[in-house]
Amino acid sequence: MNVSEALATRKTVRAFKSDPVSRETIETIVVQAARAPSGGNVQPWKVYALIGPARDELVRRVAEFRNQHPMGTPPEYHIYPPDLTEPYRTRRFRVGEQMYATMAIPREDKASRLKFFSKNWEFFGAPAGLIFTIDRQMQQGQWADLGMLLQSIMLLAREHGLHTCPQEAWAMFHPQIREYLNVPENEMIFCGMGIGVADESAPVNGLVSERAPAGEYLTVRETA
Repeated sequence: MNVSEALATRKTVRAFKSDPVSRETIETIVVQAARAPSGGNVQPWKVYALIGPARDELVRRVAEFRNQHPMGTPPEYHIYPPDLTEPYRTRRFRVGEQMYATMAIPREDKASRLKFFSKNWEFFGAPAGLIFTIDRQMQQGQWADLGMLLQSIMLLAREHGLHTCPQEAWAMFHPQIREYLNVPENEMIFCGMGIGVADESAPVNGLVSERAPAGEYLTVRETA
């Protein structure tokens, strides 16, 4: 698979098969992805890989906490700007409506929407999960580095016939993650990522999110 194919077929998968993913495959993907660009070569990221029982235990701990706190605790950063403006607000709303439409869950059915959303904290059934952290001293430039690592992992997963689901929702359970994985206080928990074989029979995996036309974001100049 070339880079163009990996980009074209990458999507956020929200239903995985139980087929196992080996430790060797996970390590290969993450180590290769660490060639992602990093300004000044600071490499600000840390990756915690959870496979099998280790993954199941984090899911169990979070599920137990959710009995009293269904949406966890506030993340240590804003997942979205507090006052998201247009056109970004509409884009976010639209993809959410499209996703729930694949499962025929109407907007007024809040319980069913929350039930599906809670699958975030099961890695949507993926047999392996990754947790990403970044050192607290880092600034916007280094957060971009972490994003490039994430993208590299997602593209390399496609090369291995796997799919992924990047999940900032895990940041809502940073205390439970920190305790379970013994994450040092200087590391901020940014997101998780499910990785595995996509269940293509699941309606939600039929969603391929839209992209704005080039005219909305691309400016090309050829003359001075």
